[in-house]
Amino acid sequence: MSLALDDGGDRNGPLRRLSDVFMRRPRLFLTLLLAPPLAWLGIAYLGSLAALLAQSFFSIDEFSGQIVREFTLKTYGELLQPANLDIIIRTVTMAALVTLLGAVIAFPIAYFAARYARGRMKALFYLAIMLPLWSSYLVRVYAWKLILAKEGVVTWLAGHTGLTPLLDFWLSLPIVGGPSLSISYTGTFLVFLYLWLPFMILPIQASLERVPGSLIEAAGDLGANPGQTFRTVIFPLALPGIVAGSIFTFSLTLGDYITPQIVGSSTLFLGQAVYTQQGVAGNIPLAAAFSVIPIVIMGIYLTIAKRMGAFDAL
Repeated sequence: MSLALDDGGDRNGPLRRLSDVFMRRPRLFLTLLLAPPLAWLGIAYLGSLAALLAQSFFSIDEFSGQIVREFTLKTYGELLQPANLDIIIRTVTMAALVTLLGAVIAFPIAYFAARYARGRMKALFYLAIMLPLWSSYLVRVYAWKLILAKEGVVTWLAGHTGLTPLLDFWLSLPIVGGPSLSISYTGTFLVFLYLWLPFMILPIQASLERVPGSLIEAAGDLGANPGQTFRTVIFPLALPGIVAGSIFTFSLTLGDYITPQIVGSSTLFLGQAVYTQQGVAGNIPLAAAFSVIPIVIMGIYLTIAKRMGAFDAL
């Protein structure tokens, strides 16, 4: 580390003495350098999380609607009510399904980009993956709402390929269906998958780039068939990238409320539950308790991911 403070050539000036102090005590200089951003992080980020956690231990008076600022676990007990528990299970299930299918779709794309794409083809790959991220989030969601609508492209294709009865049967299923794809669990799932797929592809591609080709050749020389090579060499080395991508897809799905609000059915997800409970007429402690659920889930998830070496693929 070097500090050069111009003090008009005066070796005994205040800036020169201050520079000498920092040179002798580099930790002091580092502390002063990091103090502003760390203070902002502690106050604006960690402070807000602490306030959120504190609110979740309050309750609301059923008669006056006022917040009772006394420590209680009553609000967390409300999360176990069937309606609230159903919201949590529905959201976690959706996040898990988006993550699993995202990994299945992303892996062959990332493998092709890492092992076979070269030069201009690799540049086109990155452009194709990143291009959707350059447009507005809301534009992409509303575009998919139009695609999935009854008058949209999907319904038109189903009508011209004879798949309309299959589509109608699928929409009639209460677990995944709805009046149309644009107002259903299936539509919400498809939009989530489209939105977060790039965040799964890129970490997997980065981890596959680091797989030495010599290991694959060695496995073949030792008599391993392609399936055995994949199970024993490629997949274990790519697993940190898969877990790293799942951090993004799982957490982003877990906390999103805009997509279910626009494309989803009338049932709520966690983000929507927090949004509906906040405000003057809502239940702020319950909204805070709902908000703690994704934090706890992701804390456990990140701990497991760290042990699996996922952060090495970021």
